[in-house]
Amino acid sequence: MTSPDVLAPASLGPITLRNRIIKSATFEGKTPDALVTDELIEFHRRPSAGGVGMSTVAYCAVAPEGRTERGQLWMRDEAVPGLRRLTDAIHAEGAAASAQLGHAGPVANGKSNGLPALAPSPSFNPMSMRRIHTATVADIERITAAHGTAAKIAVESGFDAVEIHFGHNYFASSFLSPKLNHRKDAYGGSLENRARVVLETARTVREAVGGRVAILAKLNMDDGVPGGFRVDEAIQVAKWLEADGSLDALELTMGSSLLNPMYLFKGDAPIKEFAAVMPQPARLGVKLIGKKFLRAYPYQPLFMLDQARQVRAAVNLPLVLLGGVTDRDGMDTAMAEGFEFVAMARALLMEPDLVNRIAADARTQSRCTHCNQCMPTIFTGARCVLVERR
Repeated sequence: MTSPDVLAPASLGPITLRNRIIKSATFEGKTPDALVTDELIEFHRRPSAGGVGMSTVAYCAVAPEGRTERGQLWMRDEAVPGLRRLTDAIHAEGAAASAQLGHAGPVANGKSNGLPALAPSPSFNPMSMRRIHTATVADIERITAAHGTAAKIAVESGFDAVEIHFGHNYFASSFLSPKLNHRKDAYGGSLENRARVVLETARTVREAVGGRVAILAKLNMDDGVPGGFRVDEAIQVAKWLEADGSLDALELTMGSSLLNPMYLFKGDAPIKEFAAVMPQPARLGVKLIGKKFLRAYPYQPLFMLDQARQVRAAVNLPLVLLGGVTDRDGMDTAMAEGFEFVAMARALLMEPDLVNRIAADARTQSRCTHCNQCMPTIFTGARCVLVERR
């Protein structure tokens, strides 16, 4: 069969995108009062004008304690007017808008939020230097329901899609991980039990919005830590999600924001830059043990493809390939491998108009060097520092 044209319109659940390229969620660091700002709107307007089919707004927390820090946007009535301005701006440029919904769980900064971070089992967050509390069954039920409420708010705010965050050892992902989940109740032990939060959350969102918007989820294939969630288990969870019919597409990811964040990104590890923006005592900790926590991995194009292929072979659910998608060759490879969409992040920080440039000339190459110095800028407003230095 002929592979689809990545630049041609494509259906995603009930919506149609102008092409198959999605701007992946990258925390913007542009909501100091947990509300939309003009800076956040411009951050998403630029890649929308630059040609992406859909821009994903991150991170839209479903509850105040589910933020990685208190400046992060969380979904409530007060946020709706700003979110409407944001979706209007994206739509005006011809792109669709997606809201990434999630709860940071053990990755949440309890000190910043003034609320306890929650996980399946007690542990410690080295970034906030705070204890992580065990989520009760009541907490799980409340957070699951909050995803449905947040999805309704996203619909009210004009979003075309929602993306549920099941990756990076955030709340739902931490339940999937045998390393982090030591529970003895119905939410721990077997994979079926550990996947309960994921499946119940996806069903709740579908029940809340029906077919009014597209529903995607971002699912870890590999936590990147010994004893963590691996691709064989991810395949089974993907099968369960497909059987439920709660999702329109699945975006595949990897890594642990709690234990091994660089496993997701590949490329250089900006330890010095991270330390410079951290408050004490986290700054000292990064300087002392940063090389153990921020481990560098060699970058290569399509670096998630090998694991993603295994998921692709097991399910018929539309899949989004993320990781090292920066040029037309990579996009065409993804289409030929059977993926319905591709997602880009870092390359669009440097060149928001990259998709339009690729459409004009298929030989266009991204200028992104994968130095990852954009990562520490989430604390001061996500951006490409190389652009600033020109």
